Amino acid sequence: MKYDYLVVGSGLYGAVFAREMTDAGKKVLVIDKRPNIAGNIYTEDIEGIHVHKYGAHIFHTNNKTVWDYVNRFAVFNRFTNSPVANYKGELFSLPFNMYTFNRMWGVVTPQEAEAKIEEQKKAAGITNPRNLEEQAISLVGTDIYEKLIKGYTEKQWGRPCTELPAFIIKRLPVRLTFDNNYFNALYQGIPIGGYTQMVANMLDGIEVRLGIDYLENKEELDKLADKVIYTGPIDAYFDYKLGPLQYRSVRFETEVLDISNFQGNAAVNYTDRETPWTRIIEHKWFEFGKDAQGNDLPKTVISREYSSEWKPGDEPYYPVNDAQNGALYLEYKKLGDAEKNVVFGGRLGEYKYYDMDAVIASALERAGEQR
Repeated sequence: MKYDYLVVGSGLYGAVFAREMTDAGKKVLVIDKRPNIAGNIYTEDIEGIHVHKYGAHIFHTNNKTVWDYVNRFAVFNRFTNSPVANYKGELFSLPFNMYTFNRMWGVVTPQEAEAKIEEQKKAAGITNPRNLEEQAISLVGTDIYEKLIKGYTEKQWGRPCTELPAFIIKRLPVRLTFDNNYFNALYQGIPIGGYTQMVANMLDGIEVRLGIDYLENKEELDKLADKVIYTGPIDAYFDYKLGPLQYRSVRFETEVLDISNFQGNAAVNYTDRETPWTRIIEHKWFEFGKDAQGNDLPKTVISREYSSEWKPGDEPYYPVNDAQNGALYLEYKKLGDAEKNVVFGGRLGEYKYYDMDAVIASALERAGEQR
């Protein structure tokens, strides 16, 4: 059997591309080495709770085209991301806002908070931030950096903040208001029924084969289609011939608790350096602690997240976007561009930290080019 496209990976990029090409009249085969569809946004049902198996995913976007697109495949609830920071038992609001500044310094007005940040920035002598530490202090001052950023970030990336680029912290919202919404996004929510169901709806009517490792069966699989859409790691595709790109990986410890409420919030970040995990997710609060019928759920499921350096065999999560890895990726991209019948897409194929909406926008754009 001959296909127009072989899509390697059933995550968001692969599923959107497959849907678009199928709707354009093309014959598509989707394969995935995992036993399930949906990639890292896979949710599994445990005690009636949609558990985000590969880490919390909260959909948010300002792109109306993307929002309208995902609403074809799911109804979204009104979940708003308002994480809490736990520093040695002290609780603070994230994003950094007036609640955070009041708790930290006792200030009441935006003017007082602004003056405190400026005072600490001047004391640190920062004018042109050269790294993440200096950028963070210039944004929120020394106290907040030391308590709420430094330990968490160094656990997350496995590197001192002085060795991390400034741009990583620039996406962190800082507000002189009492707004607790982490994302500056017009559209936000979690798909009712879970992400797996949303991706299943995207792949409706498309042939999907699971448990197939493309790279182990490449020669045979390539013969099935005119073009390959590859969403795995680009360095793995080329058998790491230029050396491996660096990633951060995440390990999850998930447990079912025989109580109805563990922490009262979907996400609590542990920002001290001594606590080994970066955060605890309590999955039921993504859907307000209710089942599909609106009943309170008697149990809860939590996941502790541990960040680690990626090594072969681990799941790659976050590209390490420093100068060294950026230069190496560009060399791999040259090799990829020379593969005329292969499209490299998504977070791993493009070695880029993508939010979900950007993945979908990228897949839609690439599908449009293929029509």
